[in-house]
Amino acid sequence: MSVRNVFVVGLDSINRERLENLRGAEDYRFHGVIEPAEVYDTEIFPIEDMLASAEARLREFNEPVDAIIGYMDFPVSTMLPLLCKRFGTRSTSLESLLKCEHKYWSRLVQREVIGDYIPRFTAFDPFDAQALQHIGEAGLYFPFFVKPIKSSGSRLGFRIDSPEDFAYATARLCEGIGTISEPFNFVLEHANLPDNVRAVDGGHCMAEEIIGGWQCTVEGYVFEGDVVPYGIVDSIRYPQVLSFFCYRYPSRLPSAIQDKLQQLTRQIMAHIGYDNAAFNIEYFWDEVQDHIWLLEINTRIAQSHCDLFDKVDGVSHQQVTVDLALGQVPDMPSRQGRFKVAGTFFYRVFFVDATVSRVPSAEEIEALQQAYPGARISVQVEVGTRLSSLPEQDSYSYALAYAWMGADDDAALEENYARLAEQLHFEFEDIVG
Repeated sequence: MSVRNVFVVGLDSINRERLENLRGAEDYRFHGVIEPAEVYDTEIFPIEDMLASAEARLREFNEPVDAIIGYMDFPVSTMLPLLCKRFGTRSTSLESLLKCEHKYWSRLVQREVIGDYIPRFTAFDPFDAQALQHIGEAGLYFPFFVKPIKSSGSRLGFRIDSPEDFAYATARLCEGIGTISEPFNFVLEHANLPDNVRAVDGGHCMAEEIIGGWQCTVEGYVFEGDVVPYGIVDSIRYPQVLSFFCYRYPSRLPSAIQDKLQQLTRQIMAHIGYDNAAFNIEYFWDEVQDHIWLLEINTRIAQSHCDLFDKVDGVSHQQVTVDLALGQVPDMPSRQGRFKVAGTFFYRVFFVDATVSRVPSAEEIEALQQAYPGARISVQVEVGTRLSSLPEQDSYSYALAYAWMGADDDAALEENYARLAEQLHFEFEDIVG
């Protein structure tokens, strides 16, 4: 069998290491296309130029282009169907992807088949002075949540409890929404959209009924029309805020709830027509009401879950992405890893802003990784970093480091992280509390 060439948008050293440890990787050659800094360390996305650059790089390649993949949210996930279509590689259709990523279209499609499991919602224009009135006319009242039609992570998402909250949120939205709305609108121009969706472009926002409970993510894929959920990860937040504390795998949800989540996942992804690609769906289970809510659908694996699957199942779930792109049934193992449980922890500060004056040294990080078997730490800042300059942050905190850890049970996992976090020494100046 000849070596197969897999191109990865935004390939960095961490993910190259993960990819080269996949099953069958000895038969693959991984190539980067578009520099990591262009998709990681920025909030400026000239998507037309990025596509042109990627196409030129691929056309210069003098061997077969067997697959083009990515493992990031916008703009990578949204670019892939356009790039794959140009080179005849496997991907879901642009329209099926947008039925997941365009939040208003996604809710409309979800309402067609699982309407009891989604919140009340409406779209609005943040530049419209009457936006709050229109939201009320649509039957949404305080409190509610607002976010852009297309965003990345938890960026520009706000809980609204009063007119003052709404005024603050819309000011922030109007200031920042263009960085994604303009490139997202470029993608929309290439799609066949219903008229009611085309009228709600990337400059619009969503208002949704507040939902909550036990949050989790169903990771899955579709191969030749067969929808396969293969893992559920719990998402645990800091008390009283929207910021994530950790992701934990495998889920501790009751088995009946996990079964229902898988059923809903199969139902909605089949209805959307999504195919030959990976996805994940975020849900809430309201334990008090015993009710499930679908939060959103993402058209990729969750990169922050890669080490969790590696630690518990034996390989990163990038296995799924690569196999699908090559037209193969994913060769994803189960419970063959080194640990019984694993977590991705977010080391955060809750300042309004500050400048970093000290970060843990490479020697300190290495000592911690040696002290906790299986631990991996990735520091996201350096001395001199202004926290407000960090991309892809939520509206309430800053993630300074990620720590991936494994253990034999939940208690040991949490205890190990608590001890590790105490030894991660950052310092700051010019703190705005």
